[in-house]
Amino acid sequence: MSADHTSGGPQSLCHSSCGADHAGQCGAGCVAVSSAHAGHRGGALRISGSRALHSLQMVTDMTQAAKLRTLLAQDRCHIMPCCFDALSAKLIQQEGYDLTFMSGFATSASRIGQPDLGLMSYGEVLDSARNITDVIDIPLIGDGDTGYGNAMNARRTVTGFAKAGCAAIMIEDQLAPKRCGHTPGKAVVSRDEAFDRIQAAVDAREALREDGGDILIMGRTDARHEHGLSEAIDRAARYAEIGADILFVEAPKSVEEMRTVCEALPGPKMANIVEGGETPDLSNAELHDIGFSIAAYPLSLMASAMQAMVHTLRNMRDDKRPSQMDFVDLRRRIGFDDYYEASERYASSRRS
Repeated sequence: MSADHTSGGPQSLCHSSCGADHAGQCGAGCVAVSSAHAGHRGGALRISGSRALHSLQMVTDMTQAAKLRTLLAQDRCHIMPCCFDALSAKLIQQEGYDLTFMSGFATSASRIGQPDLGLMSYGEVLDSARNITDVIDIPLIGDGDTGYGNAMNARRTVTGFAKAGCAAIMIEDQLAPKRCGHTPGKAVVSRDEAFDRIQAAVDAREALREDGGDILIMGRTDARHEHGLSEAIDRAARYAEIGADILFVEAPKSVEEMRTVCEALPGPKMANIVEGGETPDLSNAELHDIGFSIAAYPLSLMASAMQAMVHTLRNMRDDKRPSQMDFVDLRRRIGFDDYYEASERYASSRRS
């Protein structure tokens, strides 16, 4: 079945305690603010209603982790295109999506030109996360892989991602060096080691809260591949008991397995939709009906961009001029117009 990525797509988020998901005013009289424009980095802030100033203050004060918790409290499955650099993240926000995920697969391909087989270092991934959070205001979920070592390394990794501005971090139970979840050669660590990683992540989150910081923990298990669905569910259930905020059972192989995961596990769950991968590519409405809160699309943007670049390169070789984004729109989306507008405040920075 082909996925319907428009159903349940970008909508406005009411930034108030009601958690309403609509434009305009909710029943409690709060004012809706487009979540894609919360703050300023990705576009102009849009607020309407008599309580605009109050809503502006609420949006400004809300942490990225708090924004993500508000989204997860909504009765919907959020379509989450995954980014791989600052520009792709900026485009996701400009097109009105509520959140994004830094795809390890796509970031590895983009940053080092290598497959997602545990080749990128912690420092490289953290640097990519910082670049992304610098240009967007929607929540970013960072890919923390295995935590880059033992439980103490995982704890440091979580702290680093939080300081980099991530709203959440994913920690998984694969054996290092890890593999893309839909490719061969995966293996997982023992239950004890997997649970230690999540415990360390939760401990890091609690330490951050004591210091005024915050981050959500997504616990991922790849045990389905090697040990079956029951083991994967048991591991994820223990993650929830330890304190993980979001659960992710990678690569269920059928709609029935996806439904079993959602029925067996508490709290928000994420589906990972890899086009051509092992998990069925369902519509957003179907994913919501099954019980998922987030639908991640880790390769959609990267695969589309690569296809477009290969097509363009082949046309250029034949001296053809392929269709492409208008230069005016290109400059606007990158941020030239915003730069020029801001530079008007400084006489020495103006250009005619």
